[in-house]
Amino acid sequence: MITTARVPADKPVRIAFSLNDSPDDAPPESTFPLAFPELDQQLQPLPPCHDSKESMQVYKQHCKIAEEYHEVKKEIALLEERKKELIARLEQAEKESMDAAQLAEEYAALTEENRTLKLAQTQCVEQLEKLRIQYQKRQGSS
Repeated sequence: MITTARVPADKPVRIAFSLNDSPDDAPPESTFPLAFPELDQQLQPLPPCHDSKESMQVYKQHCKIAEEYHEVKKEIALLEERKKELIARLEQAEKESMDAAQLAEEYAALTEENRTLKLAQTQCVEQLEKLRIQYQKRQGSS
């Protein structure tokens, strides 16, 4: 009976077996010590019939596929992690872009307000000068 255990995709799993034909005197337990804990029970390779060459080949092929499955699963996990990192970077860049756009709008509004205030100051200075002249004329005529 094969026992299974869940192993996260990012944890290394060491699998050892030989794809070469094993000698006939080798005990079956040492020939196929494989267990693929990352596979669901229904996907586990069934032990081969040692008397059938075809059964042995199917078993070895199933083991190769199980290894490839594990590698693909690991790669998917790495790509999902990379995706999360890229999404976080994109969100940060968008936030910074929005901050920059907000600062640009604020700068434009302040620049316009500055221009308006300078115009008002110029008008006030001109009006003050006119009032001084009028005041001096009154002082001079009295």
